Parts: sequence; structure tokens; C-alpha cells
Amino acid sequence: MEQPPSTPEVVLSIVLPCLNEAETLAFCVNEAQDFLRSAGVVGEVIVADNGSTDESAAIARACGARVVEVPERGYGAALAAGIDAASGRYVAMGDADGSYDFMTLGPFLAALEAGADLVMGDRFAGGIEDGAMPWLHRHLGNPVLSTLGRWFFSVKVHDFHCGLRAFRRDRILELDLGSTGMEFASEMVARAAMEDYRIVEVPTVLRRDRRSYAPHLRTWRDGWRHLRFLLLYSPRWLFLYPGLVLLGLGTLIEVNRATFGSITLDVDALVAALGLVLIGIQAIWLHVLTAVFSARIGLRPLLSPLRRIVGGRALERGIVLSALVVLGGVILFVIDVFKWGHVHFGQLDPSAQLRLTIPAIGLMVIGFQAGMNTFFLGVLGIQRHGVREGRSLDS
Repeated sequence: MEQPPSTPEVVLSIVLPCLNEAETLAFCVNEAQDFLRSAGVVGEVIVADNGSTDESAAIARACGARVVEVPERGYGAALAAGIDAASGRYVAMGDADGSYDFMTLGPFLAALEAGADLVMGDRFAGGIEDGAMPWLHRHLGNPVLSTLGRWFFSVKVHDFHCGLRAFRRDRILELDLGSTGMEFASEMVARAAMEDYRIVEVPTVLRRDRRSYAPHLRTWRDGWRHLRFLLLYSPRWLFLYPGLVLLGLGTLIEVNRATFGSITLDVDALVAALGLVLIGIQAIWLHVLTAVFSARIGLRPLLSPLRRIVGGRALERGIVLSALVVLGGVILFVIDVFKWGHVHFGQLDPSAQLRLTIPAIGLMVIGFQAGMNTFFLGVLGIQRHGVREGRSLDS
């Protein structure tokens, strides 16, 4: 008996997020299909419709695209649904406004076939047509946010927010991306970098979009959401480095009684220095707590230095160290009181006396602060039988 012909494997799914794109959708779908035909690639075009109230869905179906209805609003939500529904081994994504040329997907596909996990388009290397990108986005927003992304995640991507990119579907699904808005694009790059995916860039051209109305992107709102995402996903830059700077500056003022011309850093500066030290130490603690929590939920592995600090008997060691710091503060405070007693608890030189009082109070506060944060680390380290965890603190 003759066997029916097998259905060829879908190699590439091209996903277009869509919200009321009736003016441009047919052009984009046809261009994507033209690429698949010209490249001889078995593929499909998916339109992830994000609640369009115009004829977008009908237009997409008429052009031969598969429509995925996405009730949850947001660029990221639409893309996530489209990627999840895709049948292809690889997925390419691009906006449905005509700004990206889907006929240029060849180098993206070639890079994937060569072993890349994520292939990013680079509009600054490929070229940006006049009027295709607002001046503020081109010269400030994108360069600044992309630079921060490279710093924060140690990844050589020059255009973090290019909407034309391609990737291995299984690898991106493994990241379990959660952003529903425009920051989905940043999360994809950041999480891929955190998991040591192979990321490459290819030049791509940004065209002027073909719509007659304003784009969905909102400069300040979406710019802030991207910046907020970058900071929240990089606790070293959000907490650790600022904390170290504040701690170092405060300590420098604490141990030096400096004079700059007619200005002398006396006890008033010592109070300000103590504030810097306390804020700096708490910021460092927030970095530790965030890193441990991120490891517990499987967001990112705990780095070896922190693993040594918080592993094993961290709670007991932390309590002992905190108690010693508090004890040091108490001893200084007792010495301070005895000095006051030498003058029968009468008038003192505030400048001299406060140089003991302020460090004493500072040590006691730092010790109690460390003790409470140590106990919170213990809460994060509680093991519950039968509960799936991202990563054990003792692993």
C-alpha cells in the first residue's frame, strides 16, 4: 500500500505582531511569503493579532497567513503567543508596519544554520532611511539603552531594540520570557546573554514605515520601561556598584578630617558620611538578596563568590559577625559615656565627643542591619519538600 507523502518540516516561521495594521499588513505578509518562496525555505507567516478592531485579521487570512488571536494586550504578549504557536525550527520576527524588509532574512537564516541561537539586526550598521527613526530615538534613546545593555549583560549587541531578529524557537522558549510590553525585546537579549547563548548581529536597513498614523511606540513611557527592565535584571549595576561607591566615599570622609581652603570637614560631615555608609551597605545587601532570590527562582545562576558567602552555615556565620559589629559599637559607646563621666556629665567639646558617638551608633545600626538581612537570607534558603526550586543555595 502506497504511503501518503509526509509533510515537510517547517524550517522558518515569520511572526508579525499586529494591532490595527490594515494599511500595511498585506504588504508585509506578501513580502515575508516572497522571501520564503525565493529562498526555497519551507515556512509559514503568522500574524499575532493583538485585538485589532479593523480588518487586519481578515486581511492576514486572505493573504494566506495564519492568524493567532492574542487577547492580552502588549507587544511582548503578541510576540510570545506567536512564537508559542509557531511550527518552525526557527522563528523570525518583524513589525507589521513595513519598516523592515523581510526579503533580507537570508543572512539571519544563514547565521542560525551556522549555529547561532539568536540573530539580531543592526540598523545602525545597515542604515536608517531619512525619517525612519525619530532624532531622539536615533541619537539618544537607542544608543544609550544599547550601551547600558552591553555594560550590564556583557554582550556585544549594538542595537538592543531592533525589531527584526531571528532565533531558534526551542532556545527562546526555554527562557520563559515574561514581559508583555515593548521591553520584551530587551528581555530576549538580556536573558539570552545571561544563559550564554550564541548571539550574532547582521546589518539590516530600517525603512520609513508605510502607515499614515502615529506608531504605537511611546518615547518616554517605553524608554523608561526598557531602562527599568535593564536595571531590574542587573542587580550589580542597580545595587552593588552604587553601594560600593557610597560606602567608599562615606568611609573616606569618616577616617579623614580634611580641610579644603576655608572649609573643614568636621562632625557635621561625619554625620553625612555615616548616612552614605549606611545607604551603601544596604544597597550592597540588596544586591546579595536580589542575586540569591534570582537564583532561587531560576532566573540566573548564583556567582561563585556569593555562593561561598551564602552557602553552608551562612546564617550562623552572619549572626556571629553581626553580633561582633554590634558589640564593637556598644564598646565605643561605653567609652564615650566614660569620657563624659570624667567631666561629671557636664559640658563636652561636641566636635571631639561626636567622633566617638557617631561611629558607635553607626556600628550598632550596621550590625543590626546585617543581622536582619542575614535572617532574610535564611528565609530565602528555606527548603520545602516537594516544591520545585530554581536553584538550591547549597548546590
